Amino acid sequence: MFFVCGEMAADHPHLLTRMADEGHTVGNHTWSHPLLTKMTRRQIHSEMSRTSEVIENTYGERPHWFRAPYGAWNRAAFQLGSELGMEPLAWTVDTLDWTTPGTGTIVDRVENGAAPGVVVLSHDAGGDRSQSVHALRRYLPQLLDSGYHVTVPRRQRV
Repeated sequence: MFFVCGEMAADHPHLLTRMADEGHTVGNHTWSHPLLTKMTRRQIHSEMSRTSEVIENTYGERPHWFRAPYGAWNRAAFQLGSELGMEPLAWTVDTLDWTTPGTGTIVDRVENGAAPGVVVLSHDAGGDRSQSVHALRRYLPQLLDSGYHVTVPRRQRV
């Protein structure tokens, strides 16, 4: 599952197309990754609706999920997300991969936090993400072999 920022999705529509082609679920992560708790309802609505439009126009359907940047939620974000047809989805295990702690540390954080219903947070933008990719290649097969599975709905191809 990918939560995308609209400005990046607009600049890289081929990645959204690839996500759709590969059957990934795509969620809304606002237009420019702002701190929503410091914004007006109008600003939050703009951030969310612009991103939903880019996703729909490129990916083929509106997002059903929304994640607040920095995990900073407020009432307006919940309400506006709902009005735009989205459910909020947070995480329970933060790999802190954006700090580039090393592949082993990322794997350890996921393995130590793994449990039924857990949502793991990783990043695919904002710099060199090779540690995140290497860690994912190590922990994901292990978790799947242990019986873990995707718990959020996958995109249904029509």
